[in-house]
Amino acid sequence: MPLAHRVPDLGALELLLAVARLGSLGRAARELGITQPAASGRLRAMERQLGVALVERSPRGSRLTDAGVLVTDWARRIVEAAEAFDAGAQALRGRRDARLRVAASMTIAEYLLPGWLVALRTQRPDTAVSLLAGNSAAVAGRLLAGEADLGFVEGLDVPPGLDGTVIGHDRLVVVTAPGHPWARRGAPLPPAELAATPLILRERGSGTRQVLDAALAACDGPAPPLLELASTTAAKAAAVSGAGPSVLSELAIDEELAARRLVEIPVAGLPLRRALRAVWPTGHRPTGPARDLLGLTAR
Repeated sequence: MPLAHRVPDLGALELLLAVARLGSLGRAARELGITQPAASGRLRAMERQLGVALVERSPRGSRLTDAGVLVTDWARRIVEAAEAFDAGAQALRGRRDARLRVAASMTIAEYLLPGWLVALRTQRPDTAVSLLAGNSAAVAGRLLAGEADLGFVEGLDVPPGLDGTVIGHDRLVVVTAPGHPWARRGAPLPPAELAATPLILRERGSGTRQVLDAALAACDGPAPPLLELASTTAAKAAAVSGAGPSVLSELAIDEELAARRLVEIPVAGLPLRRALRAVWPTGHRPTGPARDLLGLTAR
């Protein structure tokens, strides 16, 4: 028979300890917030389970039997161990809830996460947040290695081994400096010309590169890059300098387009829209601060 069927539950043991301390089943019941009939039933069930009488009841109160004195001593040690277990579990939860490790792809890390983290700080001022920024493949790797509690990626689908939810959408934009010949075109750029032109691109493994490669698959993919850079900020700076055309998230270039430091180049019939996702290891939906941050992304 399993141990759980042979040992009284904690509630019954706590009741016995209260009877021993207070000398009254009624006062013990009130202390524990249960009715006296419920306390009597719990005590009788424990006596049947153990096969011995534990308490003698009389008009003057309740007194432990000799067996009850022994069982009470054992019960005290069990309840103390349970209290120590509970205190340890609360400490573990406290440490977990006092930190949040976020892994995010570059565009989300640079242009969306700062606002979300400011809002989270209002809700959880004592939570220490660490941010690991990298491409979408690196984010997936961090989550699968247990190095992050919540991740954010851009791309066509959820990386293997992860679950996720779409938190928004983004559009990739072909841009150049104003002096580039494409900036003076009167018609949209054909996808084949875009594919044949060396571009300033994010590295393989990034959501931006994944979406562009898929969009240009019918043209055998993009040409070897003019520059391959590991951050959106670096790619944007290179495009602004006039080094060549680039493909960037619209989240990253609002100010540059408004100030005419960059010019958007329309491309005929090219799907460059992508989903932004929160992701986590399969079967481990976010809890604590990670759950709160996920809730903020939906606002």
